[in-house]
Amino acid sequence: MATKYGGYMGEALWVDLTTGESRPYEISDRDRELFLGNKGIAAKILWDNLAPGIDPLGEENLLVVSTSAVTGTGAPCSSRFNVSCKGPQTGGILASNSGGAFGINLKKAGYDVLIVAGKADRPVYLEVNEDGVVIHDADDLWGQDTEATQEEMQKRHGKHCGRMVIGPAGENLVRIACIISGERALGRGGVGAVMGSKMLKAIVAHGKKKPDIPNAEKYKEVVKNWIGMLKGHPVTGEALAMYGTSSHLNKASATGTLPTRNFSAGSFEYANDISGEALADKYLEKNDGCMTCPMRCARVVKIDDKNIKGPEYETITMFGSNIDNKDLWSICEWNYLIDKLGMDTISLGGVIGFAMELTEKGLLKSDLAFGKTDNIQQIIEDVAYRRGLGDDLAEGVMRMAEKYGGAEFAIHCKGLEMAAYEPRRSVGMGLGYATANRGACHLNSGFLIYFENLGPVNIKPDALDGKPGFAVFQQNTFDAISAFGSCLFTTYSVLPGIAEGLSPYGLTARILDKVLRLSGPLVGGMFKMPEGMAPIHLPMIPHSKVHETLTGIKFRAGQLMKAGNRIYNLERMFNVREGLVEDTLPSRMLNEDQIEGRPETKVPLDKLLPKYYAYRGWDRRGVPTRKTLEFLDLDFAAEALPPGTETMHELQGKFTQHRLDYEKKQAKAIKSQVEANKKLQKGGKKKN
Repeated sequence: MATKYGGYMGEALWVDLTTGESRPYEISDRDRELFLGNKGIAAKILWDNLAPGIDPLGEENLLVVSTSAVTGTGAPCSSRFNVSCKGPQTGGILASNSGGAFGINLKKAGYDVLIVAGKADRPVYLEVNEDGVVIHDADDLWGQDTEATQEEMQKRHGKHCGRMVIGPAGENLVRIACIISGERALGRGGVGAVMGSKMLKAIVAHGKKKPDIPNAEKYKEVVKNWIGMLKGHPVTGEALAMYGTSSHLNKASATGTLPTRNFSAGSFEYANDISGEALADKYLEKNDGCMTCPMRCARVVKIDDKNIKGPEYETITMFGSNIDNKDLWSICEWNYLIDKLGMDTISLGGVIGFAMELTEKGLLKSDLAFGKTDNIQQIIEDVAYRRGLGDDLAEGVMRMAEKYGGAEFAIHCKGLEMAAYEPRRSVGMGLGYATANRGACHLNSGFLIYFENLGPVNIKPDALDGKPGFAVFQQNTFDAISAFGSCLFTTYSVLPGIAEGLSPYGLTARILDKVLRLSGPLVGGMFKMPEGMAPIHLPMIPHSKVHETLTGIKFRAGQLMKAGNRIYNLERMFNVREGLVEDTLPSRMLNEDQIEGRPETKVPLDKLLPKYYAYRGWDRRGVPTRKTLEFLDLDFAAEALPPGTETMHELQGKFTQHRLDYEKKQAKAIKSQVEANKKLQKGGKKKN
């Protein structure tokens, strides 16, 4: 299984945990041209190998670990790797992305992609090396936290091995469980639960192979120029290094976009106490970052005399303003604990905030309350081990609402808890949340809030014109860059550095606002144009030039745009095939004014969706048309198009009923595994 293109190793490995066998998996060069790598190639593998309707926590699900051509080639911010599967929170496609060293080490072992199928009959871990894969017993690791597990992997396989592990939350099939790799997290959607459902505790990778770079000197020059651009930009070269991702927390509060008390408000009176500036002033030991990253946006704090990863914006917000907590140090400590237990801080903060409001409104009996923090550590542990109320919280907001009520303030989309941006003062962000393939994800949504509220040039946040087009543009661009293999923060340099000096209320800013809104139809409609209409490399988005120089594939701006559109539509078709087609927002965002008496402080989604669907080439249900699929070289997906006579609500109704049916079986399986885990940790034998 070779490839004629540079950067790729040209090999993929399929491992079946049920049989213990492994084999090569064929990826064609045509698929590399169309889907690039990471989430793109993973979406194609899932499409080709998963039957619709499978149980996400059943052994039929696949865990696809993928890299890209640039991984391990020295390009800036290119240590990213991806894990995709059918997600246990939404029942749709899930792609989770991380930095760290694992992807680089997987390629050093000789593989671009690792596909894990089946389920082991006991706890195991995988060692991937240049000779293939070894399945090791992991009885002694089961029950350990992610920190202890990674330390043990390093003792057994070398200090520099790549590793990805789950903690107790993944073992106990907590739906919001994540995978930890080094100090980075594959955080959203429940990939840790899928790994736990396969009885897979860890994967380690090591080797000495290197990807072939045919045009090495030219590639080195292109990479050097890109690094210089990132270092010279005021956002990627200064702001992120100075205050990290929480550098915009105060601005989010000032613009009404900071989730507060379960998204009932958008501003927090103690925002400054939990800001990036406060973290830098009080607790920051040093900066850190992913391998090959010149931005160094990660925070390092000292806990128990150890330098460990500090909290980022999402964690600070969801365990700060969202639960009415102004104690920044407590967030640092909880962040460390949550990582060790292996959970998504965004979803965990979201479900705790929801439980607090349920309790406040008399729908739930608990001692959780806004502003009360002395019991948070205990509830975090209870969720990871599915103890008491923690067992319900482990199911996430959507399922909590199905059990206890409170749907009108249950903050999720498609079953995924909303990330830490309040969309009622950022309507384009709201549109992105509603239409994102993996649910209420700030990245899959297109992160339009950067252009509406948090960046140097803002498009009027409550204006509707231009937003559908920009949402399409951002979502496609982010999918292309994720598949390319780069950190999405590299897109911050798309705006010239001079923009940082503009007054957001000055004449120039007002003119730019009007120009950008008028250009919305242009940027939204460009994805229907042939890729040859943009036969250039854009200087502020150098990813296409880097990919072309490395691989030898003709890949200009037009190909980059089309690739992102193609990947977004394939993931959409995965969800369509499942029946997951409902594009909506929580009732609070649609029906409650954030500021009483100001109707513009909610999201008029019904006015935004029709134009968004038109730019996408989707029908009124949000289903891609056959013409759109053919234009994007996705002809093979057309067989899954539902009859035009079925409405969105009919499709969604069938999906929901099917989900509820298999979740009845899941409930028994989860209870059984939790009990077996307790016995196993006491030295007993697990019974399936």
